[in-house]
Amino acid sequence: MQAVLHEAFGAPTEALRLAETDAPPLDDHEVLVGVRATSVARGDWLMTKGLPYIARPSYGLRNPKHRIAGLDVAGVVRAVGPEVSRFRVGDEVFGWGHGTLAEYAAIPEAQLTRTPAGITHEQAAAIPTSGAAALQAVRDKAAIGQGDSVLVIGASGGVGSFAVQIAKAHGAEVTGVASTRNLDFVRALGADHVIDHTTEGIGEGGRRYRAIIDIAGNRSLSELRRALDPDGTLVIVGGSGGNITMGFGRAVRATAVSPFIGQTLSALISEPNLDDLETLARMVEAGSLAPAVGATYPLADAPRAITDVGGGGGRGKAVVAV
Repeated sequence: MQAVLHEAFGAPTEALRLAETDAPPLDDHEVLVGVRATSVARGDWLMTKGLPYIARPSYGLRNPKHRIAGLDVAGVVRAVGPEVSRFRVGDEVFGWGHGTLAEYAAIPEAQLTRTPAGITHEQAAAIPTSGAAALQAVRDKAAIGQGDSVLVIGASGGVGSFAVQIAKAHGAEVTGVASTRNLDFVRALGADHVIDHTTEGIGEGGRRYRAIIDIAGNRSLSELRRALDPDGTLVIVGGSGGNITMGFGRAVRATAVSPFIGQTLSALISEPNLDDLETLARMVEAGSLAPAVGATYPLADAPRAITDVGGGGGRGKAVVAV
């Protein structure tokens, strides 16, 4: 099969290569998925480069732990292990795993669910990791409810495009922060208001929010707190910064300060799980969530796709069609 191999850390166009390799073996509880699409995110860019250094124990200290790149997956079941009970050959599924930038991927049964009717494989592949991060930020960390005012910083990106929709589904009044060219896109996601970060500050005019979801940002805690209600909640999802911590220091400071003030400052380290995956699938089926697919790339251009998302500024999820 063809697969995107990741055998060293570095820039995606140098560290990744398309090559022929053996199809993965299938364990008792695994499903062999004929991959139709996978999505890529800034996390894939970080893993390819081995950043931040503080995360190297999970990526691999000297060399990547996983020889084939890719995390999200959507496709068709081609074989099942003897202990698999939820799927049969021919089922359309989506979920997350390792080695998904390939024609076939072996995925644990507990990391897959059936693809909602009426969406493409590309849309399904956009959901798992970014959708789970947004759901956990909005529902669990921020505990958004009816009528809450929510500010989503990075609203046009992969996680942000889900966060805007999920907050709206929970009854919130949503303001999305994005660049000039992405404002209409954020409005189309359902945002009630938009802020152009190139011309306007998040707290101008004394505006305050019940919750702020800050995705891959680098704003200071003091700026974020000024835009937050006195008893509001800040959720930091990722960050930007130096190669050692990539914003992790800001998240640590927020968590340390939080017990001593009226506001709740928190950081999210998201983990996809089956319950959340099925919740997202139900939201898609109910029409309250529509995966926003931006650029689509062929498998051979996966290194370029990961380079592009690492640069930021894209709309929705970047997807690789297999």
